[in-house]
Amino acid sequence: MIRKQLIFPILLLLLAACGGSGDTNAPLIQDASEVVTLPPPPTSTPLPTAVPATEDASGIGLAFFKAWEAGDYLGMYSLLTPQSQALVGSQDFVARYQDTMQAATVQEVQSQPLGILQEGDTAEMAMQVLWKTAAAGDIVREINVPMRYVDGRWGIEWDEGLILPELAGGNQLVVERHIPARANIYDVNGKALAYQGTVISLGVIPGKIEDEEGMLNALSLVLDKTPEEIKEIYAPAKPDWYWPIGEISEESMKEHLADLEPYIGKGLGTPQPRPARLYSESKSAPHVIGYVGPIPAEQVEEYKAQGYAGDEIVGLAGLEQWGEDYLNGEQGGLLSIISPTGEFIEILQEQEPKQARSIYTTLDLEFQAGVEQILANAIETLPEVDKGSAVVMDVNTGKILAMASYPTYDPTIFDAQRPDAAVRLGEVLSNPNNPLLNRVTQGAYPAGSLFKVITFAAGLNSGLYTPDSRYNSTGFWNRLGDSFIKTDWLEGGHGNITLKHALVVSCNSCFYDVAYEVNNFDTNFFPATAKEFGLGQPTGIFGVNESAGLIPDPNWKIETQGEGWVPGDAVNMGIGQGFVQVTPLQVATIFSAIANGGTRYRPTLVDRIGAGAGAPEEPLPRQVIGDIPYTPEQLAVVQDSLYKVTHDPSGTAEFIFEGLEVPVSGKTGTAEAPPNLPHAWFAAYAPSAPYTKSNGQTVTEPEIAVVVMVENSGDGSAVAAPVTRQIIELYYGITPLTPLPWE
Repeated sequence: MIRKQLIFPILLLLLAACGGSGDTNAPLIQDASEVVTLPPPPTSTPLPTAVPATEDASGIGLAFFKAWEAGDYLGMYSLLTPQSQALVGSQDFVARYQDTMQAATVQEVQSQPLGILQEGDTAEMAMQVLWKTAAAGDIVREINVPMRYVDGRWGIEWDEGLILPELAGGNQLVVERHIPARANIYDVNGKALAYQGTVISLGVIPGKIEDEEGMLNALSLVLDKTPEEIKEIYAPAKPDWYWPIGEISEESMKEHLADLEPYIGKGLGTPQPRPARLYSESKSAPHVIGYVGPIPAEQVEEYKAQGYAGDEIVGLAGLEQWGEDYLNGEQGGLLSIISPTGEFIEILQEQEPKQARSIYTTLDLEFQAGVEQILANAIETLPEVDKGSAVVMDVNTGKILAMASYPTYDPTIFDAQRPDAAVRLGEVLSNPNNPLLNRVTQGAYPAGSLFKVITFAAGLNSGLYTPDSRYNSTGFWNRLGDSFIKTDWLEGGHGNITLKHALVVSCNSCFYDVAYEVNNFDTNFFPATAKEFGLGQPTGIFGVNESAGLIPDPNWKIETQGEGWVPGDAVNMGIGQGFVQVTPLQVATIFSAIANGGTRYRPTLVDRIGAGAGAPEEPLPRQVIGDIPYTPEQLAVVQDSLYKVTHDPSGTAEFIFEGLEVPVSGKTGTAEAPPNLPHAWFAAYAPSAPYTKSNGQTVTEPEIAVVVMVENSGDGSAVAAPVTRQIIELYYGITPLTPLPWE
């Protein structure tokens, strides 16, 4: 008698597949180990017939689709019947699934059993299959899976219709991708920093030139090169070659069309437009914006898993990379079925692309460009100085208002289609000053005397000192022994001073002494205090890479140097030297916190994400990441001392800020970097007293923190402080800028 089963619900299917043991693998057929002896049949008994299958077929069906979900195509193939395997080889089977999944931009496969009909040695299982595709959205199909019991096991009777019913008979699936335009990156006011546009490629065919002088003069107007430089570019070309000589913006082409038109076809090739990533006229903030390019070969599969075809242009650094999911939008596409001979059969599914979303930075383009120009001018006019950085932060939100790193670079060098891109990129990559390095976030340096605000906190919080504790500065310090005598920067010392005044005059020996005593109190207390200021760890800024810097402690020294901690390690750290490494951005967060009352905000470069794809504009909220370890009373003392640095006659930077109408508080830093000149630091905030702006608005609380660091340039007061003054003047619209002392 034939047995007929209809097994429901799904729970029974899952239990059958698992054999009641939790194992989701297909059931295995095992030979019995016991030998059974049967009595001989009577001579009149007919020959035995095949025993009908009694095993539930659903386990094989479930295993087949679970393997598909995992991308295990060979595992799927192993579950086919021998007859199906004879009709399709394993390589062809795997290739068919891989090619279809890729063509359909499938990111995920999900399956759900619906039921099974089993009759003797045949069965049919109903499955619902869901494809999540990047190009066409979700595709859902119900697939009936035939199975047969052969050679002691159930197997899948396979054809292409089990991939998708529409593919039965060898039909193929093709995709037409609809890719939205890449969104732009703006400054806080909506001025474009990076945007999608059109460039016009210009080229010369030397053998067709009729009026070389006139053509070169016309090209010189748009390419910003001399006629001689342009002629040198196409000099290697043979007469009938088309030789690219440069690219110009669409706007420039329209402006100069009348100048170029007489030469088109007479030596000047037909201008060729192409889409490209374009940048502000000043090419500002490349270290923030980053750049785009083809997907790196080693990451192609990773991108394909996210729905990319693999040949797109994507963000590779900076906000272009961080904001890729916003800037590229969501691809749409049209999936169609064609016959084995290439004839169109039907549209399977279509999905419209979703608009990309622009990123609005916290930068102000004009202010950013101005800070970059101030920094570049300062470095280029100083002898034998070639590296530096500057950052301006809103002290009450953590928003970065300007971030400049020198030397800089032009992000168009990563556009491989530009005629001179390879040469210019090679020049940047071979530059020993590493223009691609963002020195604000990735440059890690000894802090010099800036670190004294941390040493001050350690002294107070240890209970060993008060702001009025006195120290007699004689110009040298020898508590480590006569073999390790340290001198002050002021010959003869500063005399008998309080700890709070030691900040004003930046007395080294006083802070050597504080670090020495705090280390004797607890060797871990001083490093722990520095870490409470956020040092030795990333600030958490997103969109750009950053260094964590380094705050050494006894455990670190044993683990990395193989040596024990000694008092000299703490003494060196007392003035920001030794193993200490900080970034300008970390310093900016500390001085912002000093200015705003003690709160450390997470620095941010993104003000908001633009509306698009059905989503509204999305402001990014400010984020508190901690407090600096000062009581309100202690903080008031520090603020007063930093004010005197720039206003008291004994302050180390008073002579630089004399006459500036904006009240500024700050701290100088001169960090030793042998065998070269010291690094020059200045960290400031403003206004540090009520100030009436040119528009009549009176500001009673600090607004901005500014940190300037010029590598290997000398004293902080002599080099970094004047640059800081110019940046503050620029921010508050004070003109003309005070000339730099060395100009």
